[in-house]
Amino acid sequence: MARTGLKEFDLSVLAANGLRRGRTTGSCAAAAVKAALYLLLHGERQAQVQITLPDDAYYLTVPIQDSRRLDERTARAEVLKDGGDDPDNTHGATIFAEVRRNDKGEIRFFAGDGVGTATQPGLRVAVGEPAINPTPRWMMRQAAFEVCGNKDQGFDLTIGCVNGEAIARKTFNPKLGIVGGISILGTSGIVEPLSLASWIASIEVYVRVALGNDANSIALLPGKIGRVYAKDVLGLPEQRSVQIANFLGDALDFLQQALTEQQRHLDVLWLLGHPGKLAKVLDGVWDTHSSRSDMAMNVVARIAAERGFNSLLARELEQANTVEAAIQRLTNEPGSQALWIDVEQRIAALVHGRVPAVKKVEVRLFNLQGDALGTSFPRSRGCESIRF
Repeated sequence: MARTGLKEFDLSVLAANGLRRGRTTGSCAAAAVKAALYLLLHGERQAQVQITLPDDAYYLTVPIQDSRRLDERTARAEVLKDGGDDPDNTHGATIFAEVRRNDKGEIRFFAGDGVGTATQPGLRVAVGEPAINPTPRWMMRQAAFEVCGNKDQGFDLTIGCVNGEAIARKTFNPKLGIVGGISILGTSGIVEPLSLASWIASIEVYVRVALGNDANSIALLPGKIGRVYAKDVLGLPEQRSVQIANFLGDALDFLQQALTEQQRHLDVLWLLGHPGKLAKVLDGVWDTHSSRSDMAMNVVARIAAERGFNSLLARELEQANTVEAAIQRLTNEPGSQALWIDVEQRIAALVHGRVPAVKKVEVRLFNLQGDALGTSFPRSRGCESIRF
Protein backbone atom coordinates (compact mmCIF):
# COMPACT_ATOMS: atom_id res chain seq x y z
CA MET A 1 0.00 0.00 0.00
CA ALA A 2 0.99 3.63 -0.52
CA ARG A 3 1.01 5.99 2.44
CA THR A 4 -2.35 6.78 3.98
CA GLY A 5 -3.93 10.12 3.17
CA LEU A 6 -3.01 10.04 -0.52
CA LYS A 7 -5.57 10.12 -3.33
CA GLU A 8 -5.50 7.66 -6.19
CA PHE A 9 -4.46 9.02 -9.58
CA ASP A 10 -7.01 7.54 -12.00
CA LEU A 11 -5.47 6.87 -15.40
CA SER A 12 -8.91 6.07 -16.83
CA VAL A 13 -9.81 9.76 -16.59
CA LEU A 14 -8.77 11.30 -19.90
CA ALA A 15 -6.61 14.40 -20.11
CA ALA A 16 -8.20 17.70 -21.11
CA ASN A 17 -7.33 17.02 -24.75
CA GLY A 18 -9.30 13.76 -24.69
CA LEU A 19 -6.23 11.52 -24.77
CA ARG A 20 -5.23 8.76 -22.37
CA ARG A 21 -2.43 9.28 -19.86
CA GLY A 22 0.23 6.66 -19.13
CA ARG A 23 2.95 5.76 -16.65
CA THR A 24 6.60 6.71 -16.95
CA THR A 25 9.54 4.32 -16.94
CA GLY A 26 10.24 5.69 -13.46
CA SER A 27 6.79 4.61 -12.23
CA CYS A 28 7.25 1.20 -13.81
CA ALA A 29 10.61 0.74 -12.11
CA ALA A 30 9.25 1.85 -8.72
CA ALA A 31 6.34 -0.59 -9.02
CA ALA A 32 8.70 -3.41 -9.99
CA VAL A 33 10.89 -2.65 -6.97
CA LYS A 34 7.88 -2.70 -4.66
CA ALA A 35 6.55 -5.99 -6.04
CA ALA A 36 9.98 -7.62 -5.82
CA LEU A 37 10.31 -6.50 -2.20
CA TYR A 38 6.90 -7.91 -1.28
CA LEU A 39 8.02 -11.26 -2.64
CA LEU A 40 11.49 -11.10 -1.10
CA LEU A 41 10.42 -9.98 2.39
CA HIS A 42 6.92 -11.38 2.78
CA GLY A 43 6.69 -14.16 0.21
CA GLU A 44 3.72 -12.42 -1.43
CA ARG A 45 3.19 -12.20 -5.19
CA GLN A 46 1.29 -9.03 -6.02
CA ALA A 47 -1.02 -8.67 -9.03
CA GLN A 48 -0.70 -4.89 -8.62
CA VAL A 49 0.99 -2.40 -6.30
CA GLN A 50 0.42 1.19 -5.28
CA ILE A 51 3.32 3.63 -5.61
CA THR A 52 3.57 7.14 -4.23
CA LEU A 53 3.88 9.81 -6.91
CA PRO A 54 6.46 12.60 -6.62
CA ASP A 55 3.87 15.27 -5.82
CA ASP A 56 3.37 13.42 -2.51
CA ALA A 57 -0.40 13.86 -2.85
CA TYR A 58 -1.36 10.95 -5.14
CA TYR A 59 -0.60 7.29 -5.54
CA LEU A 60 -0.77 5.21 -8.71
CA THR A 61 -1.92 1.61 -9.00
CA VAL A 62 0.36 -0.35 -11.36
CA PRO A 63 -0.25 -3.90 -12.63
CA ILE A 64 2.59 -6.40 -12.16
CA GLN A 65 3.35 -8.56 -15.15
CA ASP A 66 5.47 -11.15 -13.31
CA SER A 67 7.44 -11.68 -10.11
CA ARG A 68 9.71 -14.52 -8.98
CA ARG A 69 12.55 -15.34 -6.62
CA LEU A 70 16.01 -15.68 -8.14
CA ASP A 71 17.69 -16.93 -4.95
CA GLU A 72 17.39 -16.54 -1.18
CA ARG A 73 18.51 -12.91 -1.26
CA THR A 74 17.10 -11.78 -4.60
CA ALA A 75 13.69 -11.33 -6.23
CA ARG A 76 12.65 -9.98 -9.60
CA ALA A 77 9.46 -8.26 -10.80
CA GLU A 78 8.39 -6.97 -14.21
CA VAL A 79 6.04 -4.19 -15.33
CA LEU A 80 4.77 -3.40 -18.81
CA LYS A 81 5.40 0.22 -19.83
CA ASP A 82 2.16 1.87 -21.02
CA GLY A 83 2.67 5.38 -22.39
CA GLY A 84 -1.02 6.03 -22.92
CA ASP A 85 -1.84 7.95 -26.10
CA ASP A 86 1.58 9.58 -26.12
CA PRO A 87 3.72 6.52 -26.76
CA ASP A 88 7.45 6.88 -27.11
CA ASN A 89 10.07 4.31 -27.97
CA THR A 90 9.64 2.57 -24.61
CA HIS A 91 5.87 2.09 -25.00
CA GLY A 92 5.15 -1.62 -24.58
CA ALA A 93 8.60 -2.41 -23.17
CA THR A 94 9.09 -4.61 -20.11
CA ILE A 95 10.78 -2.78 -17.24
CA PHE A 96 12.19 -5.03 -14.52
CA ALA A 97 13.76 -4.72 -11.10
CA GLU A 98 16.00 -7.26 -9.40
CA VAL A 99 16.14 -6.51 -5.69
CA ARG A 100 18.89 -8.07 -3.59
CA ARG A 101 19.68 -7.67 0.09
CA ASN A 102 23.04 -6.08 0.87
CA ASP A 103 25.00 -5.55 4.07
CA LYS A 104 25.56 -1.83 3.50
CA GLY A 105 22.40 -0.56 5.20
CA GLU A 106 21.58 1.61 2.18
CA ILE A 107 19.80 1.48 -1.15
CA ARG A 108 22.10 1.32 -4.14
CA PHE A 109 21.19 1.57 -7.83
CA PHE A 110 22.63 -0.50 -10.67
CA ALA A 111 21.99 -0.67 -14.41
CA GLY A 112 20.67 -4.04 -15.49
CA ASP A 113 20.43 -5.33 -19.04
CA GLY A 114 18.86 -2.68 -21.26
CA VAL A 115 19.37 0.34 -18.98
CA GLY A 116 22.18 2.69 -19.91
CA THR A 117 25.12 4.18 -18.05
CA ALA A 118 26.12 7.86 -18.22
CA THR A 119 29.51 8.45 -19.86
CA GLN A 120 29.42 12.23 -20.35
CA PRO A 121 28.91 15.11 -17.91
CA GLY A 122 25.91 17.40 -18.00
CA LEU A 123 23.21 14.83 -17.28
CA ARG A 124 21.15 14.57 -14.10
CA VAL A 125 23.32 11.66 -12.98
CA ALA A 126 27.09 11.53 -12.61
CA VAL A 127 29.42 9.90 -15.10
CA GLY A 128 29.56 6.16 -14.42
CA GLU A 129 26.13 6.09 -12.78
CA PRO A 130 23.17 4.14 -14.18
CA ALA A 131 20.87 6.35 -16.27
CA ILE A 132 18.19 6.49 -13.58
CA ASN A 133 17.11 10.07 -12.95
CA PRO A 134 16.70 11.57 -9.45
CA THR A 135 12.88 11.50 -9.33
CA PRO A 136 12.60 7.78 -10.20
CA ARG A 137 15.28 7.10 -7.58
CA TRP A 138 13.18 8.93 -4.98
CA MET A 139 10.12 6.90 -6.02
CA MET A 140 12.02 3.62 -5.64
CA ARG A 141 13.38 4.59 -2.22
CA GLN A 142 9.86 5.52 -1.16
CA ALA A 143 8.51 2.22 -2.47
CA ALA A 144 11.14 0.33 -0.46
CA PHE A 145 10.32 2.25 2.71
CA GLU A 146 6.61 1.52 2.30
CA VAL A 147 7.32 -2.21 2.16
CA CYS A 148 10.00 -2.67 4.80
CA GLY A 149 9.50 0.44 6.94
CA ASN A 150 13.13 0.30 8.03
CA LYS A 151 15.59 2.66 6.38
CA ASP A 152 18.49 0.71 7.90
CA GLN A 153 17.87 -2.28 5.64
CA GLY A 154 20.09 -2.31 2.58
CA PHE A 155 19.07 -3.33 -0.92
CA ASP A 156 20.75 -3.33 -4.30
CA LEU A 157 18.22 -2.28 -6.95
CA THR A 158 19.17 -3.44 -10.44
CA ILE A 159 16.84 -1.84 -12.98
CA GLY A 160 16.64 -3.15 -16.53
CA CYS A 161 14.58 -3.18 -19.70
CA VAL A 162 13.98 -6.17 -21.94
CA ASN A 163 15.49 -5.35 -25.36
CA GLY A 164 16.45 -1.95 -23.96
CA GLU A 165 19.73 -1.63 -25.84
CA ALA A 166 17.92 -1.92 -29.18
CA ILE A 167 15.21 0.49 -28.03
CA ALA A 168 17.84 3.03 -26.98
CA ARG A 169 19.29 3.20 -30.48
CA LYS A 170 16.01 4.88 -31.52
CA THR A 171 16.38 7.55 -28.82
CA PHE A 172 18.74 10.45 -28.11
CA ASN A 173 20.79 8.36 -25.67
CA PRO A 174 23.72 7.48 -27.98
CA LYS A 175 24.30 11.17 -28.78
CA LEU A 176 24.01 12.08 -25.10
CA GLY A 177 26.67 9.59 -24.09
CA ILE A 178 24.31 7.14 -22.41
CA VAL A 179 25.50 3.68 -23.43
CA GLY A 180 23.98 0.25 -23.01
CA GLY A 181 20.29 1.02 -22.99
CA ILE A 182 17.42 3.35 -22.15
CA SER A 183 17.12 5.93 -19.39
CA ILE A 184 14.67 5.61 -16.48
CA LEU A 185 12.87 8.95 -16.57
CA GLY A 186 9.90 10.89 -15.27
CA THR A 187 9.35 13.95 -13.13
CA SER A 188 5.70 13.36 -12.21
CA GLY A 189 5.35 9.59 -12.66
CA ILE A 190 2.60 10.24 -15.21
CA VAL A 191 2.96 10.51 -18.98
CA GLU A 192 0.81 13.40 -20.16
CA PRO A 193 -0.51 12.77 -23.69
CA LEU A 194 1.07 15.76 -25.36
CA SER A 195 2.44 15.12 -28.82
CA LEU A 196 5.40 17.42 -28.22
CA ALA A 197 6.13 16.46 -24.63
CA SER A 198 9.01 14.13 -25.42
CA TRP A 199 10.65 16.71 -27.69
CA ILE A 200 10.42 19.41 -25.02
CA ALA A 201 11.86 17.01 -22.44
CA SER A 202 14.75 16.20 -24.78
CA ILE A 203 15.60 19.90 -25.06
CA GLU A 204 16.17 20.05 -21.30
CA VAL A 205 18.55 17.10 -21.53
CA TYR A 206 20.43 18.64 -24.47
CA VAL A 207 20.76 21.97 -22.62
CA ARG A 208 22.28 20.20 -19.62
CA VAL A 209 24.68 18.24 -21.81
CA ALA A 210 25.70 21.47 -23.57
CA LEU A 211 26.60 22.96 -20.19
CA GLY A 212 28.80 19.98 -19.28
CA ASN A 213 32.48 20.38 -18.40
CA ASP A 214 31.79 23.96 -17.25
CA ALA A 215 31.23 25.24 -20.78
CA ASN A 216 31.42 29.02 -20.93
CA SER A 217 29.34 29.39 -24.10
CA ILE A 218 26.57 27.45 -25.83
CA ALA A 219 24.24 28.11 -28.76
CA LEU A 220 20.49 27.67 -29.11
CA LEU A 221 19.25 27.09 -32.67
CA PRO A 222 15.55 27.07 -33.63
CA GLY A 223 16.46 25.24 -36.85
CA LYS A 224 19.36 24.23 -39.05
CA ILE A 225 20.15 27.82 -39.99
CA GLY A 226 23.11 28.92 -37.90
CA ARG A 227 24.51 25.44 -37.43
CA VAL A 228 27.43 26.09 -39.78
CA TYR A 229 28.05 29.44 -38.10
CA ALA A 230 28.16 27.76 -34.67
CA LYS A 231 30.64 25.16 -35.86
CA ASP A 232 32.88 27.02 -38.32
CA VAL A 233 32.77 30.60 -37.04
CA LEU A 234 32.23 30.23 -33.30
CA GLY A 235 34.13 26.96 -33.09
CA LEU A 236 31.56 25.36 -30.83
CA PRO A 237 31.68 21.56 -30.53
CA GLU A 238 28.51 19.81 -31.67
CA GLN A 239 27.26 19.13 -28.14
CA ARG A 240 27.40 22.87 -27.37
CA SER A 241 24.67 23.62 -29.96
CA VAL A 242 21.10 22.76 -29.02
CA GLN A 243 18.28 22.41 -31.53
CA ILE A 244 15.24 23.94 -29.79
CA ALA A 245 12.61 23.99 -32.59
CA ASN A 246 9.83 26.41 -31.57
CA PHE A 247 10.42 26.10 -27.83
CA LEU A 248 12.60 29.11 -27.15
CA GLY A 249 10.91 29.98 -23.86
CA ASP A 250 11.18 26.43 -22.55
CA ALA A 251 14.83 26.20 -23.59
CA LEU A 252 15.68 29.44 -21.80
CA ASP A 253 13.86 28.33 -18.67
CA PHE A 254 15.73 25.00 -18.72
CA LEU A 255 19.02 26.88 -19.10
CA GLN A 256 18.30 29.24 -16.21
CA GLN A 257 17.19 26.34 -14.00
CA ALA A 258 20.31 24.30 -14.76
CA LEU A 259 22.65 27.23 -14.09
CA THR A 260 20.84 28.02 -10.85
CA GLU A 261 21.14 24.40 -9.71
CA GLN A 262 24.84 24.42 -10.56
CA GLN A 263 25.28 27.80 -8.84
CA ARG A 264 27.22 29.27 -11.71
CA HIS A 265 26.95 31.65 -14.65
CA LEU A 266 27.34 31.14 -18.39
CA ASP A 267 29.61 33.66 -20.07
CA VAL A 268 27.87 33.73 -23.47
CA LEU A 269 24.61 32.43 -24.85
CA TRP A 270 24.47 32.48 -28.64
CA LEU A 271 21.05 32.55 -30.29
CA LEU A 272 21.35 31.75 -33.99
CA GLY A 273 18.56 31.57 -36.53
CA HIS A 274 16.12 33.15 -38.95
CA PRO A 275 14.23 36.29 -37.90
CA GLY A 276 11.01 34.58 -38.95
CA LYS A 277 11.30 32.70 -35.66
CA LEU A 278 13.45 34.82 -33.40
CA ALA A 279 11.91 38.22 -34.11
CA LYS A 280 8.60 36.98 -32.69
CA VAL A 281 10.17 37.48 -29.26
CA LEU A 282 9.78 41.22 -29.82
CA ASP A 283 5.99 40.69 -29.77
CA GLY A 284 6.26 38.72 -26.54
CA VAL A 285 6.04 35.32 -28.27
CA TRP A 286 8.22 32.57 -26.76
CA ASP A 287 6.57 29.56 -28.44
CA THR A 288 7.18 30.39 -32.08
CA HIS A 289 5.07 27.71 -33.77
CA SER A 290 2.95 29.22 -36.55
CA SER A 291 -0.23 27.73 -35.09
CA ARG A 292 0.33 29.70 -31.87
CA SER A 293 1.71 32.97 -33.14
CA ASP A 294 1.52 35.40 -36.04
CA MET A 295 4.37 35.85 -38.50
CA ALA A 296 7.01 38.44 -37.70
CA MET A 297 6.61 40.83 -40.65
CA ASN A 298 4.83 43.35 -38.41
CA VAL A 299 7.81 43.40 -36.07
CA VAL A 300 10.26 44.04 -38.90
CA ALA A 301 8.01 46.75 -40.36
CA ARG A 302 7.59 48.44 -36.99
CA ILE A 303 11.33 48.61 -36.34
CA ALA A 304 11.93 49.83 -39.90
CA ALA A 305 9.49 52.68 -39.30
CA GLU A 306 11.14 53.51 -35.97
CA ARG A 307 14.49 53.71 -37.71
CA GLY A 308 13.25 56.20 -40.26
CA PHE A 309 12.59 54.01 -43.31
CA ASN A 310 9.93 55.59 -45.51
CA SER A 311 6.33 54.64 -44.82
CA LEU A 312 5.86 53.00 -48.24
CA LEU A 313 8.72 50.56 -47.56
CA ALA A 314 7.42 49.88 -44.06
CA ARG A 315 4.01 48.99 -45.51
CA GLU A 316 5.63 46.69 -48.06
CA LEU A 317 7.46 44.90 -45.27
CA GLU A 318 4.27 44.56 -43.25
CA GLN A 319 2.37 43.15 -46.23
CA ALA A 320 5.09 40.70 -47.32
CA ASN A 321 3.88 37.12 -47.38
CA THR A 322 6.89 35.86 -45.40
CA VAL A 323 9.74 37.29 -43.37
CA GLU A 324 12.13 35.94 -46.00
CA ALA A 325 10.32 38.09 -48.58
CA ALA A 326 10.80 41.08 -46.28
CA ILE A 327 14.50 40.22 -46.04
CA GLN A 328 14.77 40.15 -49.83
CA ARG A 329 12.94 43.47 -50.10
CA LEU A 330 15.49 45.04 -47.74
CA THR A 331 18.46 43.68 -49.70
CA ASN A 332 20.65 46.55 -50.91
CA GLU A 333 18.43 49.03 -49.06
CA PRO A 334 20.60 51.65 -47.26
CA GLY A 335 20.52 51.00 -43.54
CA SER A 336 19.31 47.41 -43.80
CA GLN A 337 22.29 45.93 -41.95
CA ALA A 338 21.86 48.45 -39.15
CA LEU A 339 18.18 47.49 -38.95
CA TRP A 340 19.02 43.82 -38.49
CA ILE A 341 21.68 44.66 -35.91
CA ASP A 342 18.98 46.60 -34.04
CA VAL A 343 16.65 43.57 -34.21
CA GLU A 344 19.45 41.31 -32.92
CA GLN A 345 20.17 43.62 -30.01
CA ARG A 346 16.50 43.97 -29.06
CA ILE A 347 16.04 40.20 -29.08
CA ALA A 348 19.20 39.77 -27.00
CA ALA A 349 17.95 42.25 -24.40
CA LEU A 350 14.62 40.47 -23.98
CA VAL A 351 16.24 37.03 -23.85
CA HIS A 352 18.76 38.24 -21.29
CA GLY A 353 15.92 39.26 -19.02
CA ARG A 354 14.75 35.65 -18.99
CA VAL A 355 18.17 34.14 -18.25
CA PRO A 356 19.87 36.35 -15.64
CA ALA A 357 22.45 33.63 -14.97
CA VAL A 358 23.89 34.32 -18.44
CA LYS A 359 26.40 37.16 -18.51
CA LYS A 360 25.97 38.07 -22.20
CA VAL A 361 23.46 37.13 -24.91
CA GLU A 362 24.55 37.37 -28.53
CA VAL A 363 22.01 37.02 -31.37
CA ARG A 364 22.89 36.40 -35.00
CA LEU A 365 20.22 36.42 -37.70
CA PHE A 366 20.49 34.75 -41.10
CA ASN A 367 18.46 34.45 -44.28
CA LEU A 368 17.39 31.06 -45.60
CA GLN A 369 20.69 30.70 -47.45
CA GLY A 370 22.59 31.12 -44.18
CA ASP A 371 23.93 34.60 -44.95
CA ALA A 372 24.36 36.86 -41.92
CA LEU A 373 21.93 39.78 -41.92
CA GLY A 374 23.28 41.96 -39.14
CA THR A 375 26.34 41.65 -36.95
CA SER A 376 29.38 40.05 -38.51
CA PHE A 377 31.85 38.02 -36.50
CA PRO A 378 35.53 37.30 -37.14
CA ARG A 379 35.91 33.96 -38.87
CA SER A 380 38.16 32.43 -36.24
CA ARG A 381 37.63 29.36 -34.17
CA GLY A 382 37.84 28.94 -30.43
CA CYS A 383 34.79 30.66 -29.00
CA GLU A 384 35.23 28.48 -25.92
CA SER A 385 38.26 30.57 -24.96
CA ILE A 386 36.52 33.92 -25.36
CA ARG A 387 35.57 35.76 -22.19
CA PHE A 388 33.14 38.64 -22.08
